[in-house]
Amino acid sequence: MSAAMPQLAPGTQVVLRAASGQIPAGATGRVTGLRADGRYDVRLVDGREAVCDRDGLALRTAYQSEQVAVMPVDGATLVRDHTVYAVIVGSRAFGLDTDASDTDTRGVYVAPTPAFWSFAKPPAHVDGPDDEWFSWEVERFCELALKANPNILEVLHSPLVVRQTPIGEELVGLRDAFLSQLAYQTYSGYVLSQFKKLETDFRRDGRPKWKHVMHLIRLLLAARTLLREGRLAIDAGDHRDRLLAVRRGELPWEEVERWRLSLHAELETALASTSLPEAPDTARVDAWLHTVRARNLEGMR
Repeated sequence: MSAAMPQLAPGTQVVLRAASGQIPAGATGRVTGLRADGRYDVRLVDGREAVCDRDGLALRTAYQSEQVAVMPVDGATLVRDHTVYAVIVGSRAFGLDTDASDTDTRGVYVAPTPAFWSFAKPPAHVDGPDDEWFSWEVERFCELALKANPNILEVLHSPLVVRQTPIGEELVGLRDAFLSQLAYQTYSGYVLSQFKKLETDFRRDGRPKWKHVMHLIRLLLAARTLLREGRLAIDAGDHRDRLLAVRRGELPWEEVERWRLSLHAELETALASTSLPEAPDTARVDAWLHTVRARNLEGMR
């Protein structure tokens, strides 16, 4: 019996993967017992008995799914042939990079419209082509951006563009439609949840992950600018030196915590007078997505 396969309990409905004597492959029955040698006794629907290894048996529901399975859409091909927008994010985009910093790339691809007509839908995201590249299908990307996901919004505002087609240029042109007061909740909520975990690290290890602390403080600074000025600032600007000091662990935890709490308070104040709308312009984004699907169907990119 394969160690990777779970043991089958008596009464489990199974299908024979291969013929056993006069019993054809695909015959169904129920497990009646497990022998000392790891093989199973199976009583078929017609009353006959079979003895099978675990590898020779499939759960009935799983077997049916296997038989109707279709080839999945190749994510690597989508990224290679259908990326409309890709940028460098992370420390290099924020002006906080060091010699050891990775070059993290994030992209958006538009799956061919006919691909959605198949049983196998295009993936909503793809890891690759290397460890530092991650992409979203345009619909999923827009969905996350409308919810003010910080990582997604930063993709739309990164100055380090790797690839941009006319469709990608249109997407960037829509970036103000994604901005709303939801950013207050997503940015501050994410930082708060992450700091709780970092505080646990600090109590346990005597130090947190300082690089992560730096990026969380930077998120709050970006959110403050967004709420105050209606624009998303990517570069750390005048805060670069102090943020890098945080990264190196040169600021006491208590000082960093005071900085964080003061920024949370400033976000609340900025929210009260922000020019950002309460909700994003979903209708505008949705209308654009419709045109993308239609043009893609016609072979226009």
